[in-house]
Amino acid sequence: MGGPDTIKRPPRALYIGMKRKILLVASLVWLLLMLASCGADQNIKKGDALYAIGEYFDAAAEYKKGYSRTAIKDKPKRGERAWKMAECYRRINYTAKAVGAYQNAVRYGYPDSMAVLYLAQMQHKMGDYKNAARNYQAFLDSVPGDQRAIRGLQGCTQAPIWKQRPTLYMVRKEPLFNSRRSDLCPVLAGDEWDQLYLTSTRPQASGNEMSGITGTKAGDLFMSKKDDKDKWQQPELLESEVNSEYDEGACCFSPDGKTMYLTRCTHDPDYPRFAQIFTSQRSDASWSKPTLLEISRDTLSSYAHPAVSPDGRWLYFVSDMPGGMGGLDLWRIALTDGGLGGVENLGEPINTEGDEMFPTFRPNGDLYFSSNGHVGMGGLDLFCAHPDSTGHWTLENLRFPMNSSGDDFGMTFEGLHNRGYFSTNRGDARGWDHIMSFEYPEILQTVKGWVYEKDGYELPAAVVYMVGNDGTNLKLSVRGDGSFVQEIRPNVDYVLLGTCKGYLNHKEELRIDTSTVNREFVLQFPLASITAPVLVRNIFYEFDSAELTPESTPALDSLVVLLEENPNITIELASHCDYRGADQYNERLSQRRAESVVRYLIQHGIATDRLTPKGYGEGRPKIVTRKIAEQNPFLQEGDTLTEQFILALEGEERQEICNALNRRTEFRVLRTTYGLFDSLKAAIKEEEEGEEP
Repeated sequence: MGGPDTIKRPPRALYIGMKRKILLVASLVWLLLMLASCGADQNIKKGDALYAIGEYFDAAAEYKKGYSRTAIKDKPKRGERAWKMAECYRRINYTAKAVGAYQNAVRYGYPDSMAVLYLAQMQHKMGDYKNAARNYQAFLDSVPGDQRAIRGLQGCTQAPIWKQRPTLYMVRKEPLFNSRRSDLCPVLAGDEWDQLYLTSTRPQASGNEMSGITGTKAGDLFMSKKDDKDKWQQPELLESEVNSEYDEGACCFSPDGKTMYLTRCTHDPDYPRFAQIFTSQRSDASWSKPTLLEISRDTLSSYAHPAVSPDGRWLYFVSDMPGGMGGLDLWRIALTDGGLGGVENLGEPINTEGDEMFPTFRPNGDLYFSSNGHVGMGGLDLFCAHPDSTGHWTLENLRFPMNSSGDDFGMTFEGLHNRGYFSTNRGDARGWDHIMSFEYPEILQTVKGWVYEKDGYELPAAVVYMVGNDGTNLKLSVRGDGSFVQEIRPNVDYVLLGTCKGYLNHKEELRIDTSTVNREFVLQFPLASITAPVLVRNIFYEFDSAELTPESTPALDSLVVLLEENPNITIELASHCDYRGADQYNERLSQRRAESVVRYLIQHGIATDRLTPKGYGEGRPKIVTRKIAEQNPFLQEGDTLTEQFILALEGEERQEICNALNRRTEFRVLRTTYGLFDSLKAAIKEEEEGEEP
């Protein structure tokens, strides 16, 4: 039996065997650590390569593997790899994971103080205002006066107050527009705002590959329409050449709805990804293949999130091009008939050292955008920029519930109303975006007008000029149906002038009184053709006489107004009869009737030399227009209502309709230069008379 020493000190052979075993285990551990270290380095190299081309989702996966394989004792590497992982998560909106990774970077002593600032911003975005404020202050201790941290601290103070005192905005989820992936950047379109375009990475998007940037499919444009019951339908993939294998999204439309501007991010396995703006033209019901809009020759900058100003003169967009204020800025470029103008940075107070993104407009000229550089609730907050007459912008944070601790962006408005849709990733742990609706209680007064050919159809090429005694001076394009809608203000006098090439002008006046209710004023702008005869309706004569009846006064007065509004035209005033009666008698009667109308116009201030009366009798029968044919199905466009044609019709009723069409008073424009040179001649004469002999 051995004593205590035997237990304390094992036999020599046993000792040697145990030592060999320990050495073997140590060697295996060392070998595994070496292999793990090599594997970690390979992961980091892969992650760096993916990060360089912007594939942050895939890069984050490699950094995570590399981080987990790095020895805990190797603090510098652990800190650096946690930082890289956090940077990827921050860029793909994996906010909770970004918080954890930045915390590890700080814990392992990563030397860049930006880790503390980004940690504060991610906590701010999570709604963790207490810890965010603490880290903002820690960053300010090392970088005094940094505006990002100062604004972040202010936001952490304001956000809880804004949540306790919500605005009158009402927001709600819109399940119909949303999927289990990201749905964002809604845009209302159509004459009645009955189309909604959106960007989505839902399974129905084209292509099968998953993006290395986001881990989802590449985004495509989808569209939802309203049915005949005014209900939205399920969004469907936009069937056109707009969508491709690349990421498409963040689109907008020109005021006439004929041009689409959209963002596209192409793929290149060897280079970073740069967003670009493309244009597509509408042809019938489809969109053409997009073409690149070359804003600048700078190929190393991104251009995204287009928005056209309400007057169609400017394209606003987002870019990181040189000359900005830091991060992503809002810029604009002029849209002219000759092409693109020069690029302008919007500057202060809109742009900051942070990111300003997703511009959009209300028709009243207010610019809406999202920013993480101004005082906000966390992430991207929605802001409204109100312009004044000098071009200066006044900013307003839309506050809660429009804004949240997450990203809120991409607004679209239902015409002039302060209601519509926007994007947000609030409440989504994966950082995926979804669409919500919003509405603000308002008292809205508008004028709606239609511009159309007198006795004809709409004029989509028309332009309406609107001037108010409050300084309003607008040029309004009309929609495809010849209509326009514009907001108006109480206690303002407006003058609106409808114009179109090839037509005479038409003026309307509008006086708005103080009102506390929603109201829409409706105006008509019938424009008379310069090249074709224009029917003057509701001019009546006594039976078998040239004497005008009192019922003719409104029509005659409107003709006086037309001539006053178009002082440079001269007209032929023509009277026509049907075929019944002797030819010579009809010619004399129609001549006297035309002269009666001319006398009335002269008595009401129209110059005699602007008017030529002409009686045609039955010599110029009516030619059927498309509108007359639609109103009378037994007629066809182009038919000439001669005596022979009318007598060949079956039924007295149809014949009488044609006779009534022939009995008409018309005018046609003879000249458009009356009096134009009088002022010039007078000036020359005055100058000649004033010369020294």
